[in-house]
Amino acid sequence: MTEGPPEPLTGSRNIPSLLSALRSQERSCTVVVAGAPGGSIHVRDGLVVAMETPGAPSVEGLLLRSGRVSEEAWSSVRATDTTHEHLAAELVHRGLVGAGELEVVSLSALFDAAFALSLATPDSWEVTDPVPTLYRNAGVTPERLLAEVSRRINLLAGEPGSVAALARTRMESATAAGLPGAVGTLPARHQDVLANADGRRTARDIAFALGRGLFAVMVDLRQLLDRGLVRPRTPSADTRPSTAARGAPSAVSPAAPEPVSLPRRRPGNTSSPAPRPQD
Repeated sequence: MTEGPPEPLTGSRNIPSLLSALRSQERSCTVVVAGAPGGSIHVRDGLVVAMETPGAPSVEGLLLRSGRVSEEAWSSVRATDTTHEHLAAELVHRGLVGAGELEVVSLSALFDAAFALSLATPDSWEVTDPVPTLYRNAGVTPERLLAEVSRRINLLAGEPGSVAALARTRMESATAAGLPGAVGTLPARHQDVLANADGRRTARDIAFALGRGLFAVMVDLRQLLDRGLVRPRTPSADTRPSTAARGAPSAVSPAAPEPVSLPRRRPGNTSSPAPRPQD
């Protein structure tokens, strides 16, 4: 590994340009991003292999909250490797999750974290030595990562700023107020999201509670909004802080801001392409 950050890194104007510089140098490092939500970007030989942020569920959170791996089994595996260096191999070796499935979950968590980090401007960043982390994939180029994040934002965007607003707004079920909606005919994933839209949870909170990706939950929320089944929290709603389970105990969540009015699509414009990545 190259000793110390070369000059191109010190002049990087944003995270994408920083990752491009790391790619050209085939660096192995961890980029610590400060801000809300902030997080860590893990780079190996110039490729991004993992990202972790309080803004989206990690590989650990997806495995535990979805029920793919039990808490007891996870604790047993975790006790064998406190650094996360060999967790992926141990999970597969014990037959707790298949190698292919873990790769899918690893990539899903990576793209989801990149999407979450893209919704806010970082305060600063620092390039450090590589930090061990849980992942099982060959890594992706900065160009592929940026293209996937752009695709997700374009799928969700109604107007400038609407995706970030949707991510941070506390949602409540509109059906509880007697508004129309055939809840029983909804797909199971929509019913799960609707059940967790209690006026205190944001899209992020719902994602952590269900063990699903932030982007996948936001797609479902957008569709439920278009059908009039959820709405931004009203001023008279319960204002207690969210109690959604986080899955990863080390994740620290920033306080959710007050609700923001969300743009509504015009009638007849409610469909969107199904997202390629899994939850």
